[in-house]
Amino acid sequence: MSLTPDSAMNAARVLTEALPYIQRFTGRTIVVKFGGNAMVDPTLHESFARDIVLMKLVGMNPVVVHGGGPQIGKLLEKLNIESEFVEGMRVTDSQTMDVVEMVLGGSVNKEIVSSISRNGGKAIGVSGKDGRLIRAKPMKVTRQTPGMDAAEIIDIGQVGEVSQIDREILDVILDSNFIPVIAPVGSDDEGNTFNINADLVAGKIAQVMQAEKLMLLTNVEGLLDATGSVLTGLSTEKVDELIADGTVHGGMLPKIGCALDAVKSGVASAHIVDGRVPHAVLLEIFTDEGMGTKITPRGED
Repeated sequence: MSLTPDSAMNAARVLTEALPYIQRFTGRTIVVKFGGNAMVDPTLHESFARDIVLMKLVGMNPVVVHGGGPQIGKLLEKLNIESEFVEGMRVTDSQTMDVVEMVLGGSVNKEIVSSISRNGGKAIGVSGKDGRLIRAKPMKVTRQTPGMDAAEIIDIGQVGEVSQIDREILDVILDSNFIPVIAPVGSDDEGNTFNINADLVAGKIAQVMQAEKLMLLTNVEGLLDATGSVLTGLSTEKVDELIADGTVHGGMLPKIGCALDAVKSGVASAHIVDGRVPHAVLLEIFTDEGMGTKITPRGED
């Protein structure tokens, strides 16, 4: 079936609009955190894989960091291991850590690698423990309620934060023309394993790689103002103001904080993107309008 004149014009418009972005980002590193609905919806999962393959084919260097909370929760439930959360983070004892590592470094990671391969790409899945890619340390969580003289330190087990990223293994993968797919698990100098938030890992990798973009896929349209409209073209100074006045709150706070830290550390731009939209990654990179919330040092659109 041949294209109608209208559909042909629309296809040509899309391709010509994409051209300057392809030229601009050729050879640049773009770190994408894959999570939320896009991971569990087969259609969205497949469209994400196609986006990543296309980015690589036109000369970009995508680096994928993935989460896996829902998959971890399902397996823990099957094994009759109770999940406990403190301040939004899963308490991770040694038994839970075994499951986390099995899911993140095993089934989820390899499923993403397979999806990319099915769509014509070449990907290599790695855990943050491979090649000591991610050095981690225990995350300290404190909580203070009214009436307490001092904050309470809460032990959440083997939940960590990034202390160091060794980019050598990523350089080897990228130089070999493969796409790295990274499970957010790290270890310390004693060999202890830690479960790390995927947004934090993506942000730190973007900083170390001096990435052109950090893209965080989530289950909302982006950062919203009081009227429900998406805020974009934000400067780091404006984001600091939005945090101070409470516009950024709840579950969006750590995600925006991660994006803000990345831009302040040299990443050219950070994007909070609605992963529920098919081909959200391509729409953000290759169109004039983009989608979601964009943060840059000076707030350019």
